Amino acid sequence: MLAAYAATTSPDDPLSALVVGERPAPEVPEGWARVRVRAASLNHHDVWSLRGVGLPAERLPMILGCDAAGLDDEGREVVVHAVIGDPDYRGDETMDPKRSLLSERYQGTLADEVVVPRRNLVPKPAALSLEEAACLPTAWLTAYRMLFTQSGLQPGSTVLVQGAGGGVATALIALGAAAGYRVWATSRDEAKRAKAIELGAAAAFESGARLPERVDAVMETVGAATWGHSVKSLKQGGTVVISGATSGPNPAATELNRIFFLQLRVVGSTMGTKEELERLMRFCEQTGVRPLVDSVMPLEDARDGFAKMAAGDLVGKVVFTRP
Repeated sequence: MLAAYAATTSPDDPLSALVVGERPAPEVPEGWARVRVRAASLNHHDVWSLRGVGLPAERLPMILGCDAAGLDDEGREVVVHAVIGDPDYRGDETMDPKRSLLSERYQGTLADEVVVPRRNLVPKPAALSLEEAACLPTAWLTAYRMLFTQSGLQPGSTVLVQGAGGGVATALIALGAAAGYRVWATSRDEAKRAKAIELGAAAAFESGARLPERVDAVMETVGAATWGHSVKSLKQGGTVVISGATSGPNPAATELNRIFFLQLRVVGSTMGTKEELERLMRFCEQTGVRPLVDSVMPLEDARDGFAKMAAGDLVGKVVFTRP
């Protein structure tokens, strides 16, 4: 079957580790299910995997990809929940110490077929296209959990989203606006600031700019480059929710004095649960909000999509399709 996979890893030149070619079709273990992939979206996680982050040499070659929508063996349209946990674990699977994402220990979704535990299949709502549904399980689910599970915010709150343009940031803007938050966004790029306004942001600012007033919460996925601005932008008692650090995990100043003196909350957030994915899809149905798709291309052209992601030359999601 055709797949986009990491044949090796390269910290400095990740695209050199990417191969688009044939891989063996997967076996289906007991309790697992096969999905014939029709659409799969790209995430920063895939580029980090090519760099070798979380993907040791003994697991190679590894088919990349966390997100997919397609058909199960009964012909039903389904969405794949990417968090693979211990079948004996009870509770929030994102807290399972044995959890992993597809493409970390198990082969991923950028292929003709993927196999996952049967419990990880979610029926696709008819209102969502396969391409739209394929955008939801990682970036959009991460944003949903950040906003609605981890932040503690109420509708009408003001939320700052750092780094408009990325998949999670785009989802945060669209979901936050649909939920009744006043959403502000930042970006170094004028076109991405304009797109943030189009998505529903009430205002967009240059990265690091002084804001008109402090905010109730900051959604942080950028890391070192924006950390100081995020902490300084919060009201007393405010919350910064962190789900990533694409610019690096170690800011020059941690702002500990400000955090304890103003009683700020720093909350980590990782992916989301199957139940949150189901609620996210219902939210999209009920509000009409849809994932922003930057580009759709056949899986054969996956290298072009990875190049866009690595260069940051996109707003929204890159989706790969199969016939």
